Amino acid sequence: MSGINRLLLKIIFCTILFSPMAGVKAQGTATHISLEEALTATLKNNTAVQLAKLDERIAVSAYKETDAIFLPQVGFSYSALGTNNPLHAFGFKLQQKSITQNDFNPDLLNHPSGTSDFTTKLELQQPLINFELMYKRMAADRQTDLYNYKTQRTKEYLVLEVQKAYLQIQLAYDAVDVLNEALKTTQSVYTFTTNHFKQGLIQKSDVLNAHLRVTTIETNMAKAKTTIQNASDYLSLLMGVETTVIYTVDTNAQTINPVVASELKINPARADFMAMQKAIEVSELMIKASKKSYLPKLNAFGSYQLNDSRMFGFGANAWMAGVQLSWDIFKGNKTKNNIITQKLERDKLKAQLHQQQEQSQLELNKVYRDLSDAQFDMKQQKAAIEQASEVLQILQNRYQQGLVNTTDVLMAATQLSQQKFALVQAVYTTNVTKAYIQFLTSSNNK
Repeated sequence: MSGINRLLLKIIFCTILFSPMAGVKAQGTATHISLEEALTATLKNNTAVQLAKLDERIAVSAYKETDAIFLPQVGFSYSALGTNNPLHAFGFKLQQKSITQNDFNPDLLNHPSGTSDFTTKLELQQPLINFELMYKRMAADRQTDLYNYKTQRTKEYLVLEVQKAYLQIQLAYDAVDVLNEALKTTQSVYTFTTNHFKQGLIQKSDVLNAHLRVTTIETNMAKAKTTIQNASDYLSLLMGVETTVIYTVDTNAQTINPVVASELKINPARADFMAMQKAIEVSELMIKASKKSYLPKLNAFGSYQLNDSRMFGFGANAWMAGVQLSWDIFKGNKTKNNIITQKLERDKLKAQLHQQQEQSQLELNKVYRDLSDAQFDMKQQKAAIEQASEVLQILQNRYQQGLVNTTDVLMAATQLSQQKFALVQAVYTTNVTKAYIQFLTSSNNK
């Protein structure tokens, strides 16, 4: 495989690795966009952010449901009943306050005729003391904080993805520039070869070899431009806009802020760590709620009703009020085993948090080494480009004097292109690594 082909494969691989839209071509006019504009549009329009905010609203709504432990419950009912049951028939008349002396006739008591009762009833229930629900309310409050942190971490992840997509477009444009330079050099070699072939100074195979190299670079150039389209599509997808624009971007030097030495440690206040910490707090509160379920509950209740033998009649009235103390003494060890399960789930969350923090620190250490390697690679490639340029210049001069063959010149041009792409690849890797370090070392800013 030629060096130019390997160059193109590297470009395409980098784009495919990060972009799920790599198979789509967007057609449109090139539009310049800054990284700040891309980030603003993404955080405003991206579906993942909108879903995270919906989760926040759901959590807030679930918390508001727990207001029921303080507020009364009021119900209204209207009932129509009919019976010839002796007990119920006599009870209906009592409720209607219509008992007469004749109603105590044993024959009427034992064999009443059909009796109707129409009841209008208003009921009130007021929770007074329920420690279990109070702790569940506190758990629901912590749950809202959990989703706030999840939303924040979602935004931080999208910032990283936008930075990577932006850098992919930069890399693709840099690759096009490298291919353009390679094409100019190869075309000049092809022109020189063609002229000398017409003069009978070189063989036709040299002309064909030079022409093949020109054709290969032109093909790779078309594919590199397609890569720009694909990378632009992915950036549009992140920003929540239609994939109809080809973007131009700022230079590499204007993209990612430098990494500072203080970012050597993972911040325990990072949003995803805080979200997991809130999940642990929720588990703790749910354990306390389960323990409080052993305690009695105190509730007040009251009712007011109207009874009549006629439909839509509101004759007799009565009221009732009281308090109820209820105590679940034993539930077949259900509560006990539920508490054990909740404690195990809490311990699992703690272990997962510790594991995630350790893995993040390990990843950060590795990424710092990667950054050092990429920066060293940049220095090496700059020196290699100078050397490769000098080699190509020498060979071109000697080629014009007939001292070297066409293949030597083409190989030198290919080597220079490879070194230039290696440099832009190193710059890309450096910037992506810096963005990833920022992602790993971010802290919550609530």
